[in-house]
Amino acid sequence: MNRQTALAAVALASALALSACGSDTAETGEATATETSSSSDHTGHGTEAAPSDDTEHDAHQHPADGGPAPEGIAEAGDPAFPVGTDVVLAADHMPGMDGAAATVSGAFDTTTYSVTYTPTDGGEPVVDHKWVVHEELENPGPAPLPDGTEVVLRAAHMPGMDGATATIDSSTQETVYMVDVHSENMTMTNHKWVTESEIRPAD
Repeated sequence: MNRQTALAAVALASALALSACGSDTAETGEATATETSSSSDHTGHGTEAAPSDDTEHDAHQHPADGGPAPEGIAEAGDPAFPVGTDVVLAADHMPGMDGAAATVSGAFDTTTYSVTYTPTDGGEPVVDHKWVVHEELENPGPAPLPDGTEVVLRAAHMPGMDGATATIDSSTQETVYMVDVHSENMTMTNHKWVTESEIRPAD
């Protein structure tokens, strides 16, 4: 009887040990899945093929200072919103942008494109990125380029953009603007770009 009791105790201890091991494996698997899902993917203005939980954070990868306008771009002769005009943005390129206060820092006449591209840093494709101007393309030829044209970007709006191969989704001949954005959510100088239809007068 004592021998049977001892064998039963050993069997029970073995079962408990196996159960604990299985529990540790499950917990480890759950932690790995969580770590993977929270990893940061490249996100731009448009739609990313596989957005992550950090989409809002990644969308702010634009530099705080966008730098000067590209070489060769023509200043607008009579823009609706001259340099120095306080405006309100009506674009949703990034979280917090729509409705943000801004000041026009440049107004230009050019062709402006929405593009889809795959970042050079290995990120997922960025779809319908708004905007790049004709002067930010490598050897583009005469403007405007038709939809579907494959181009090489020479813009550095976000990491992985400069040198990326892109396809033109659409274009516009509207006056295009650089703006200094100053809101609770973001502060940027010479942000590129917003088109005239994406701006409204400040109240």
